[in-house]
Amino acid sequence: MKDIRDFILQCENERELHRVTSEVDWNLELSHIAKIVEERSGPALLFENVKGYKTSVLSGTLATSRRLAIAMGLPVDSSIVNLAQEWMKISTSKSAIRPKIVQTGPILDNIDEKNNVDLFKFPVPFFNLKDGGRYIGTWVYLICQDPDTKWVNLGTYRMQLHDKNTIGTNFIGGKHANLILKKYQALGKKMPAAVVIGSDPILFLVASTLLPFQTDEYDVAGLLRGSPIEVIESELTGLPIPAFSEIVIEGEIDPNDLHSEGPFAEYTGYYSGTVGLAEEKPFMKVKRVMYRDNPIFCVSITGKPIGDINVMLALNHTATLWTDLQNMKIPGLEKVYVPENSAGRYWAIVSVKQQYPGHAMQVGTAVISTTTGSYGLKGVIVVDDDICVDDWNQVMWALSVRYDPKRSTQIINRGRSTPLDPSLPIGSRKICSRIIMDATMPFEWDKRPIPVSLDSKMVERAKSRFRELGLD
Repeated sequence: MKDIRDFILQCENERELHRVTSEVDWNLELSHIAKIVEERSGPALLFENVKGYKTSVLSGTLATSRRLAIAMGLPVDSSIVNLAQEWMKISTSKSAIRPKIVQTGPILDNIDEKNNVDLFKFPVPFFNLKDGGRYIGTWVYLICQDPDTKWVNLGTYRMQLHDKNTIGTNFIGGKHANLILKKYQALGKKMPAAVVIGSDPILFLVASTLLPFQTDEYDVAGLLRGSPIEVIESELTGLPIPAFSEIVIEGEIDPNDLHSEGPFAEYTGYYSGTVGLAEEKPFMKVKRVMYRDNPIFCVSITGKPIGDINVMLALNHTATLWTDLQNMKIPGLEKVYVPENSAGRYWAIVSVKQQYPGHAMQVGTAVISTTTGSYGLKGVIVVDDDICVDDWNQVMWALSVRYDPKRSTQIINRGRSTPLDPSLPIGSRKICSRIIMDATMPFEWDKRPIPVSLDSKMVERAKSRFRELGLD
């Protein structure tokens, strides 16, 4: 798979995509149709008749585990835990696959420069009633480069369309693009940047992942894809750009120049930032736009979970947390899961085959010490290896019959938070508390309750009679 077009064809083959041919308005209507379909776990939608535009809009790209599996080239019936486990195995067994520099690609089909730049030529939606404006960047990632180490970073940040050649950004403190921007600020320079809308979905998936500092997302994407990502070195910004992108917007970001941005309906189900008010943020001044013939404009529909972003975050947070824990070489680790309905980031469930007293709590404390778990995570539930981590019925049963609040709870008072956490007061979102809940049966108990289990031979006999009994 090289691009979003290959992905669309494969989704159609699996009945995971629907083409909308009737006219749909970019102003609220498109986003509301897409959100309703996502909430029903429906197909991805390709809007081919957006009012006032000829460009198609794709929504719901990664809103189901089936479509995530298609994006990763794995069996479509894989669960998020299955997909994350495969990601972990690949990323811990191999080092990297570097991108391949090529001289040309479809992204060079059309180039608008300087006064010819007009971002309103694309069907940028207005998503929600209280958004600060139209948002060109939701299914998007930004490419920038560390001026010292030359490390190339891909990161996902929302982007508001201010005018025909200006895009607002939202670089959260501590995020890699923000750290790189501060380096340019110290040098007294503007930061070159490229914005990619629509490409191989594996790139968007990796760009939205919590990878360690100085890790090149192109390398990880190549590893997951099993082949190098083909990139073109831009003569304007010097940045490597995916050759099979749909739309690429290039320009500069002045760290000292700010513009009002937001609010925006985030994946948490709440508007971000100061309620109902815009905030001053850096922005990109666009110098060039490149796009394919008949480009496909990609969007993510945010709002109350579960949606495209939540499902995607559940996968990449599960995968990177699992990888982090695997690299710690903690014995007995079985399964890891960050649920979609935790907005894809706020809770983690980990199963362990206990081998010594304190083993379960060791796993719990390890989770919040990882790259993934140290940011925004507010709760960890540790269960025994007989509990399926992505089955809430089993997890709730473990919490009910193996968890004692006094014995099994640890509260961590100061952890790194995300400013998008609506449970914290506005203005105090840099620090959060965390809870570790040990829902395992204590290893050191000499006398343990005896669990009820079915006789395996009788289970097979019963199943063999299902058709006879009319239960098949």
